[in-house]
Amino acid sequence: MADELTHIPVLPNEVVELLDPQPGEVFVDCTAGLGGHAALIAAKIGPTGTIVLNDLDQGNLDRAKSFVSNALCPDDPDSAKVHAICGNFADLPAKLKAMGISADMILADLGFASTQVDDPQRGLSFRFSGPLDMRMDQSTPITAEELVNTLPEADLADIIWRYGEEKSARRIASKLVEARAVEPITTTDRLAEIVRSASRGPRGSINPATKTFQALRIAVNDELGSLDALLRVMGIAIRKQSQSGSGSEPSWIGQGARVAIIAFHSLEDRPVKRAFGEWAKSGWIKPITRGVVIGSDSEIRSNPRARSAKLRVCKSVRGDANG
Repeated sequence: MADELTHIPVLPNEVVELLDPQPGEVFVDCTAGLGGHAALIAAKIGPTGTIVLNDLDQGNLDRAKSFVSNALCPDDPDSAKVHAICGNFADLPAKLKAMGISADMILADLGFASTQVDDPQRGLSFRFSGPLDMRMDQSTPITAEELVNTLPEADLADIIWRYGEEKSARRIASKLVEARAVEPITTTDRLAEIVRSASRGPRGSINPATKTFQALRIAVNDELGSLDALLRVMGIAIRKQSQSGSGSEPSWIGQGARVAIIAFHSLEDRPVKRAFGEWAKSGWIKPITRGVVIGSDSEIRSNPRARSAKLRVCKSVRGDANG
């Protein structure tokens, strides 16, 4: 299983402890990646449990299913109750409802697998020279190359400012438009070079291209729109559970379900914090974490990806507990 070990999940101990998996429960991983978190949960829920893996990347999803099946039923992986669903996690609740699955635990790790970041062909990192793609779902038509080379300067600046919180957004957009007039911008290294030329100076350990790459990736994949959609349908299901009795119609979120979301930057964490706050204020959930849980110093040393990870966990309130 060497392949599965190339990606280390962030906050693994904290996720398992706070989700508190029990034998026979149902775990839904909205962003399965290579199955690191799911395999840890599988070891706790055992062969009577069920795991649903969702991911946009079919290749990673196939590897994750194999890895998690072995963790859930090491003696007979083929008998493991592991469902693999390829698609946007915003569409997952409807699919779970159609399958008649009710989750006891839900996790959405909003980061990316190392197989994606380290693949030059995906165009996600300025550390490698590759095509300016950035799509998580390779079947979608819009790439970062198209955005960079066709959007009006004002729209480019808006994306870089809104999704990258980049103070030099206007200057960078102007440089991009100027450069593409000479020759189309088609590779990650050329994009990074242009952005660096528009930078206002050194930023310590942060590469000047970081925020622009983040902004384009978010725009290409509509990441914040998908997160908002997921939180919206979660809120509807949690509200219904809170307001219903024990004999009510089953939901894709089970009674007393635990929900965990790991964000990696403020644009992701803000809507999660806001949603959890609104649900708690309405009496639909009880927060399990107060504020965010972050990685320990030892984890960050061994896995630098954990440096920006922020975990929030809540538990839906049973309808009959509200009277």
